[in-house]
Amino acid sequence: MKKSLPAAAVILARPESPENIGLAARAMKNTGFNELRLAGLRWLSPRAGRTAVHAGDILAEARRFPDVASAVADLEFVLASTAKPRKNSSLLSLEEAVTEVRRLPQGTRLGLLFGNERTGLTSDEILHANAVFTIPQAVRQPSYNLASAVLLTLFALFMDSKPALPTPGERTLPRREQEAAIDLILEKLAAKGFVHGTNRAHVTAMLHDLLGRLAMTEKDRRLLLAMFTKGVDEKRIPDEGE
Repeated sequence: MKKSLPAAAVILARPESPENIGLAARAMKNTGFNELRLAGLRWLSPRAGRTAVHAGDILAEARRFPDVASAVADLEFVLASTAKPRKNSSLLSLEEAVTEVRRLPQGTRLGLLFGNERTGLTSDEILHANAVFTIPQAVRQPSYNLASAVLLTLFALFMDSKPALPTPGERTLPRREQEAAIDLILEKLAAKGFVHGTNRAHVTAMLHDLLGRLAMTEKDRRLLLAMFTKGVDEKRIPDEGE
């Protein structure tokens, strides 16, 4: 039976090296992916074409966005790659990330998010992902080159691609709608005093991690908003470190 790849967009956040962009496009062509999004990049240097062997069409059709939030807004499940542990985010292995993709309903709009070559993804950029994964390596440093990380991730998905499911499950909401629901829940918690100045960043990151992994559907959103609109337990959420 013919295998099917997930419909995935590769998002590069603030890439600095045109050559890396070209190599990422080449990796996409090699593994059957074709949607490239560039976040925070004002213009694409012609030097990218030198390394994008036979992948010039992917570069030509790449879409540019001002930031990660706008680049993932229409996607339904976003996986972010990181080389370092994140204090308030659960960290999946690449194998576990592939398993998460396998569980998604047919047709889910998937995003694969990769950060800047030197600094990686910021904490704020991570908030726009449903889950965070890391690629195993023999030593902690140096981390994989950006283009290598893209290739390893896409190759893992390419090798694991499964026949399409006969019936789709309920679709995950686009990221902009998931984030709007999370923001509303944070507002409700703030009104109750659960969230305040000293724990806001900590609780925001934890809530994004928890509800991001849920891959929120419309049914999930209705239930969550009903729960938080009708009232929440008065027990205070602790500050970071408590």
